[in-house]
Amino acid sequence: MHKFRQNLAHLYMLLFVFYLLAPLVVMSGAAFNDSKLPSIVPWKGWTTMWFSEMISDQRMMLAFGNTLWVAVAVAVISIIVGTASAILINSVSGRARTVLYGMMISTILIPGIVIGISTMIMWTKLGGALFGPGGKPWPFIPGLHLSVLGQVSYIAAMVMLLVLARLQSFDSGLEEAALDLGASHAQVMRRILLPHLYPAIGAGGAVAFFQSIENFNVTQFTRGGADTLTVYVFSKVRAGITPTINALAFLLIVVTLLLAVLYEVNRRRRARIEAAREAEARRAEEALLI
Repeated sequence: MHKFRQNLAHLYMLLFVFYLLAPLVVMSGAAFNDSKLPSIVPWKGWTTMWFSEMISDQRMMLAFGNTLWVAVAVAVISIIVGTASAILINSVSGRARTVLYGMMISTILIPGIVIGISTMIMWTKLGGALFGPGGKPWPFIPGLHLSVLGQVSYIAAMVMLLVLARLQSFDSGLEEAALDLGASHAQVMRRILLPHLYPAIGAGGAVAFFQSIENFNVTQFTRGGADTLTVYVFSKVRAGITPTINALAFLLIVVTLLLAVLYEVNRRRRARIEAAREAEARRAEEALLI
C-alpha cells in the first residue's frame, strides 16, 4: 500500500511538471518553426528568421522597452510603499492595525479593470479641476506614468504581505538593545531591521516586476497612446499573431532560467560558506573546552 501511494505521488508530480512545462515547450518550439502560424504542428522546418523579424519590428521593441521601464518603476515604488506599510502595520496594534491591513489588502481584491478606469478618471478629473477644461499638463493626462501608479496601488500590497511575513520572525529585542547602546532609529533601521528584511524585499521586488510585465487591464486604460508588450500582443490578435511573439517569449524564458540558476548557485555557495563558518566556530569552542 505504501509503495502504491508513493508511485501515485510520483505520477502526480510528473503530470504536474508536464502541465507546467508543456505550454512553455510548445511556445518555444514555435519560435523555430518555419511557419507563419505560432504552432509546432505541422512542423515545416527549422528556422531562426523569427528572431531577426522580432528585432526589426520597431513597435514590438518599443513596447518591450516601455514594459521594462514600467516594470522597474513599479518594482521600486512597490518595494518602498510595501516595506513601509509592513513596518507601520507591524508597529501598531488593535483596531488601527486591522484598519490599515484591510485598506492595503482591499486593493488586491479589486478587479484590474476597475483600478485602471478609476486611476485614469481620478487623475484626468483632478487635472481638469486644477487647470480647467483646457490642456491639462503632465501628470494629469493618460500615459505610462499613470500605468505605474495604477499598478503600484495593488502590487504594493503583495510586497507588503511578503515583508510582513518576514517581520514575524524578527526579534524586536534587538532594536531595544541597539537603542539602549546609543544607536539612533535610522541606524537601527539601516543596520538591523533592513538586513533582516532583505530576502523578503528581494522576493517582493521580483513579484512586483513580473506582475507588472504581465499586467494588461490597468495598463490598457491608463497608457494613453503608449504601447506595452501585453497591449501590443492584444492588438496583434486581430491582425494575426506571428511567431515573433514566440521568439521574444523564448528569450524571456531563457533569461529567467539563467537568473534562476545564478540565484541558486549563489544561494548554495553562501550556504556552504555559512556552514563552514559554523563548523569553524564549533571547532574553536571545542578547542577552548579542551
